[in-house]
Amino acid sequence: DYTGITVVYFCHDGAGNFLMNKRSPNCRDEHGKWDPGGGGLEFGHTIEDTMKKEIKEEYCTDILGYDFLGYRDVHREHNGEQTHWLALDFKVHVDRSKVSNGEPHKFEAIDWFTLNNLPDELHSQFPRFLELYGERL
Repeated sequence: DYTGITVVYFCHDGAGNFLMNKRSPNCRDEHGKWDPGGGGLEFGHTIEDTMKKEIKEEYCTDILGYDFLGYRDVHREHNGEQTHWLALDFKVHVDRSKVSNGEPHKFEAIDWFTLNNLPDELHSQFPRFLELYGERL
């Protein structure tokens, strides 16, 4: 019965390639689905600091630059409970040569894709992300 805030980032290398992770059974949900990346905003932390911290943890790299794309209301169900998240969506430039899987317990794999060659098994919320921002990616 609260609204959470999540920072969602779609990392790119500046050459048309986008980084995604494949969620493992150790993730809360959406096992085996490809996801751009994200993390919940903790009390007292800024949005930018959260994004930097999460990208460093998940992909072992720093941010070279970013663009705020917009926000989405995300209504989902988890363990039979209705959830409401406010997703703050970003396009984030990273150095491809420094990227690695920083959370192998959560990600079965990480890989680079083009928008014309995305994996088949996408996170349930990702098609809406692409619908909203595809022309700006």
